[in-house]
Amino acid sequence: MPLVIGVTGAIACGKSTACKILENIGATHCDADKLVHRMYDPGKPAFDRIVTSFGKEVIGPDGLVDRKILGSKVFGNPEEMSKLTTAIGDIKGEVRGVMDDWRTSLEPLQVGLMEAVNFIEAGYGIYSDITWLFAVDDEIAIDRLKARNNFSREEAVQRLSSQKRWEDRADASDVVTMNNGSVEDLEKSVIEQYEELNEKHSKGLLMPSKYLEWWEKNSPS
Repeated sequence: MPLVIGVTGAIACGKSTACKILENIGATHCDADKLVHRMYDPGKPAFDRIVTSFGKEVIGPDGLVDRKILGSKVFGNPEEMSKLTTAIGDIKGEVRGVMDDWRTSLEPLQVGLMEAVNFIEAGYGIYSDITWLFAVDDEIAIDRLKARNNFSREEAVQRLSSQKRWEDRADASDVVTMNNGSVEDLEKSVIEQYEELNEKHSKGLLMPSKYLEWWEKNSPS
């Protein structure tokens, strides 16, 4: 059977870079954010629901929902974020559909990576074999956000404070990778851990995911 891995972590932790590294050595990757964005393309029901909920000003010149404008309406506002989630529709079903498809479409011993910032909290880990968490110290994340996004320190701190701390996610994760160093350091660490997971998987030695027990205790339902 293919190996399905959930990849998660807060902003500036390096999870997307890690996924690109693993794509380059043969893994299949899906970014849940981009998957969700496609759910509200023009002509899809979610597009009309979003416009009804947030107004025509969220439509950009290209006719697509402008995610920056939409984000400015929901960022830091749980009530508006909940309204957006409802308007988009069955996000969990969409994500699960990709991972379920990998079970039959990928070759045995191939790997699928589902990247999602809220992979743990959203319950996606019940559909994967492994939950892989990436982490970074706060000050390093702030420096990365200032350099990468041209944020002020205040903006970087605000964005970081809106994210879950990696320590709160560790109990639900099978692998935790600290990424406080260079891209080269990350590449070395990620490939080593990936090859170790692959070897265990190929020999049938992978333990049941820690996520399952965590979800049983923490599921909101």
